Amino acid sequence: MNFFFSSIIANIVRSFTKYYGVPHILAIVLTYILVVSNFDWYYFVHMRNPLLVTFFFPAIPIGGLVPIVTPILVVLLGIITRRRIITVTGWALAQAVILGSFISSAYKALTGRIQPNVHNLITDGSHQFNFGFFEHGIFWGWPSSHTTIAFAMAVTLATLFPKNHLAQVLVMLYASYIGIGISFSIHWFSEFAAGALIGTVIGMVVGKSFKTILVEKIEV
Repeated sequence: MNFFFSSIIANIVRSFTKYYGVPHILAIVLTYILVVSNFDWYYFVHMRNPLLVTFFFPAIPIGGLVPIVTPILVVLLGIITRRRIITVTGWALAQAVILGSFISSAYKALTGRIQPNVHNLITDGSHQFNFGFFEHGIFWGWPSSHTTIAFAMAVTLATLFPKNHLAQVLVMLYASYIGIGISFSIHWFSEFAAGALIGTVIGMVVGKSFKTILVEKIEV
């Protein structure tokens, strides 16, 4: 728990420095391409298939609930079973959620992108940004917080347990389901793509950071 608090600021900074800053730039460039090419609008309009919308709709509540419940349950499980590796994993997931939420919200506060309107498939709103500070809140906009957090959690686990290939596949499928799901409704495709890139960086930073204390414990 002490490491959770002592490392959080450093991991926020680390998420933007050195090669970790590259995916942030890629997210911006990719978003620009997807917006000016009208891919965001084309994707949104042509993905209104009722079966797809129904299948992916649970991504919204699941992507909001899992980041809250999972870290708490994992930490409690680690405490109850007295297994340090589980407890550390829970704290790592909690930090991934916090960093994912904080960084994506900070971007949203600056970009102010307008969300898709599922009731209006005629007017193209994919080009609307309100750059500034807090011009459109932090709930909607670029990048997708659901996706950023989902990928941050998934990559954190994949980094902590690189030899567990089944778990890696499952968590990445979960993150992809959340990201694609929200791109069918409350976010543009580019916001999903950007969230996946930024969330991956956060997961790598948090995973590597918490993995050091697990290794130190083993070596002792």
